[in-house]
Amino acid sequence: MTEPATAPLGAIATLTFEEALRGLEDVVRRLESGDVPLDDSIGLYERGEELRRHCQARLDAAQARIERIVTGPNASGPDGAAIATRPFDDPQG
Repeated sequence: MTEPATAPLGAIATLTFEEALRGLEDVVRRLESGDVPLDDSIGLYERGEELRRHCQARLDAAQARIERIVTGPNASGPDGAAIATRPFDDPQG
């Protein structure tokens, strides 16, 4: 399997959240080292941004699934819109 930090941009979409996060951590570590030439740093930054977007999209999708579970089929108004949602870690819920 291709390493997440060096996966082609199209392949980023196939990474799991954990793989993308490891790739992002690797990009940050390399950028923070200060040993990367400027042109390579720009490419690494672009890769990091793509990995960050992928991670955020996966988190957003997970949050949406959790909200559907919490609100359930009987927690919607007549128009089908959710009446309310609760955070996943809500101690009341």
